[in-house]
Amino acid sequence: MHYVYVLFSNKDKKLYTGSTSNLVERIKRHKRGLIRATKYRRPLKLIYYEACLSRKDSMRREIYLKSAWGKKYLKNRLKDTVKII
Repeated sequence: MHYVYVLFSNKDKKLYTGSTSNLVERIKRHKRGLIRATKYRRPLKLIYYEACLSRKDSMRREIYLKSAWGKKYLKNRLKDTVKII
């Protein structure tokens, strides 16, 4: 499986979108500060993920979720989640 995931930064209140084939390990690396893109945005919380059978599909989905339309989709999809956090 390949995953697209969204993290919420408690520090800057922004979302981070990424993809991986090992979701559990990737989240651990984010939380330990081993990923440069999120190192200074910790603490982070996993708030959303999708599973795909193909790496190409997960990469395409990641690119979409990082676009303006994708960000609108996420904000609408996660409206109540972000309010809770």
